[in-house]
Amino acid sequence: MFLYSKNFDEQKAKAMKGLRKALEEGKVDEDIISLLEKINSLENYFTTSSCSGRISVMEMPHFGDKLNSVWLGKWHREVAFEEVMEAVRRHRSGQLWFLVRSPILHVGARTMEDAVKLLNLAIGLGFKYSNIKSVSHKKLLVEIRSTERMDVPLGEDGELWVSEEYIERIVDIANEQVRRFKGKLKRLEEEIEKLRN
Repeated sequence: MFLYSKNFDEQKAKAMKGLRKALEEGKVDEDIISLLEKINSLENYFTTSSCSGRISVMEMPHFGDKLNSVWLGKWHREVAFEEVMEAVRRHRSGQLWFLVRSPILHVGARTMEDAVKLLNLAIGLGFKYSNIKSVSHKKLLVEIRSTERMDVPLGEDGELWVSEEYIERIVDIANEQVRRFKGKLKRLEEEIEKLRN
């Protein structure tokens, strides 16, 4: 059984080039950049993709059809009730969903030992859905993911199924979840130095 990723340094160089391009194009969530920099400064790790978590309002032809879905509102932060209602009012057809997604990070590791160290750190900080996503001689990839999530149907074809008071309550719950997972990201950033050789 292999214990290390071949071509790790080449993979890291390619990933860093991709990250620089994404940063230049403004495609990286601002509040996660310093964490990514800290992970990428470690000799045995590099990030491949990331999202700092989000609240969104989405219009879908039917649930699960991401390809043909339209974002009516998307925020990588706490959100005001009125911002959500502005997005809801743009709904015309298909199903209307209010969604919360926790942060997700994909991190390449040099060896299986490095992957397990990162995985244990992440789980210990509350990223309970973290796992080793890929194990092969080509790549060792750790997925860091938290538990916060909401999938709330709000209406269909321009009709709201719920009251504004209900939406206000779910926005409050969503904001609590955002505060929780942003706190976990901060702790991860503070603790990641423990993985330095």
